[in-house]
Amino acid sequence: MISSNRTVHRPKSLLPAGLGALAVLALLPAIPATAAPASAPVKDPSARPAAYTSPRAVTRAERRTAAYLDSLRNRPARLKAFFKALPKGGDLHNHLSGAARTEFLIKLAGEKGLCIDATMTAVAPPCGPGKRPAADAQTDADFRRQIVRAWSMQDFPADRSGHDHFFDTFNKFGMATWDRGKLLADVADSVVEQNQFYLETMVTPASDSAKKLADTVGYDPDFAAFHRKLLAGGQLDRVVDEAVQEANDANTQFRVAAHCDTRRPDPGCRLPVRWISQVSRGSTPARVFTQIAVGMRLAERDPRFVAVNLVQPEDWDSSLANYSLQMRMLKYLHGQYPGAHLTLHAGELAPGLVKPEDLTFHIREAVLVAGAERIGHGVDLVHENDWRQLARTMARRKVAVEVPFSSNKQILGIAGADHPFNAYRRYGVPVVLSTDDPGVSRIDISHEYQYAAKTYGLRYTELKDLARASLEYAFRRGRSLWAADSAPSAYQPVSACRGDRLGADRPSARCARYLAGNPKAATQWRQETAFAAFERRHR
Repeated sequence: MISSNRTVHRPKSLLPAGLGALAVLALLPAIPATAAPASAPVKDPSARPAAYTSPRAVTRAERRTAAYLDSLRNRPARLKAFFKALPKGGDLHNHLSGAARTEFLIKLAGEKGLCIDATMTAVAPPCGPGKRPAADAQTDADFRRQIVRAWSMQDFPADRSGHDHFFDTFNKFGMATWDRGKLLADVADSVVEQNQFYLETMVTPASDSAKKLADTVGYDPDFAAFHRKLLAGGQLDRVVDEAVQEANDANTQFRVAAHCDTRRPDPGCRLPVRWISQVSRGSTPARVFTQIAVGMRLAERDPRFVAVNLVQPEDWDSSLANYSLQMRMLKYLHGQYPGAHLTLHAGELAPGLVKPEDLTFHIREAVLVAGAERIGHGVDLVHENDWRQLARTMARRKVAVEVPFSSNKQILGIAGADHPFNAYRRYGVPVVLSTDDPGVSRIDISHEYQYAAKTYGLRYTELKDLARASLEYAFRRGRSLWAADSAPSAYQPVSACRGDRLGADRPSARCARYLAGNPKAATQWRQETAFAAFERRHR
């Protein structure tokens, strides 16, 4: 998907400009696990991928918690509470504008004095004939419901195209998403409330200036020559400078909106947040190449930015026609900026949406040509040429798959046994659960975990390891808490912390030094502390 600008249906309508980044913030304080809830029924244990069974020993606390989860299968309220309280790592596939609550976007539209036209699209004032002030939604409940339905998947009818409605929402609320700091304040609080400890969210840095530079320089199919032209006279660096300033401005706005410098800061103030630069794959080759260059150069220069991703529908004619070209662009520019990470929407396709031949190579080229470190969606895996070998390669390279179940169902109609979730796990491909656009989908990460448990019969330890994986494969600075030479799901601590009780309030001096020097490991330790507290509740 795309976000902070997830435009759809009209490749020309690209994402709004400017959205900065949040400075690296201190680790979240312990989030108390809320009351216990009920278990997800194991649908068909025989369907569980044999190769994924965890090789690690199960602790007594984990067995107690698993038994408690099993006891909740007929107690829906407690089951929901269990999944909300469950520590759930980080969200690695999140589009900022699509993540904000729809009601919050309506509120922002009203504050900006925007109007709502007959198509339920937010437009600039004045509100003439056929338009109503967005502010009316605060007092007119029926009007508010109409906007919510147009701007999200709320009450979406099953007999219409979820794909088209989903993507059209971004065009409708786009004008309400310009205040990135305010959006982040809303989203960060929801991430903390869901008992998560880290967020990577997608935005489009210096969008207008990047497009203008691309159009001014003009496309050159010789990537090296084109790159030199972009760099000439400091042109590319000026766009990066603008992106850095956007980040600074958004950070300032965030801190005000979230009351971070007051006596009562919002919970999101201490959430570690990193930005992923979006590239509009439906654009011209010149613009796509330039946006990739901006995002990668930015990631090497500003630690708040960590990666680049291609967004917009993968099934657009322009996206399909230029897919292989864009993978080669990514390969070249990644070689120029090796410090930037790369995660790619790939395989967000399904039979009937595109020609059969278009289902056979997208994930493969993202991994083998572009060198993606993570894949978003990856829904068409089993339609790829020699997909089993591809899955083995992903497992060997530890290329994780970001799985947002709700958006896969809403956009592609793929769910349950039709989803490749078990296929990835059977071949040892790392899987992380994510939300994609929770505001549009009207879900949260707890819903995704509960869905996974019920649909695929996951045990508590498997849910715990999914949460651990979401931090293990995060683009967080520093080394991991987990030893690189341990089995993928064994989760054995590094030698510095191996003698410590995981998540202890007072780690040994050696372990404490390791955590202090590695923010990634420190965030993982934070989650282990939360797991320990969560499991103590089920003695």
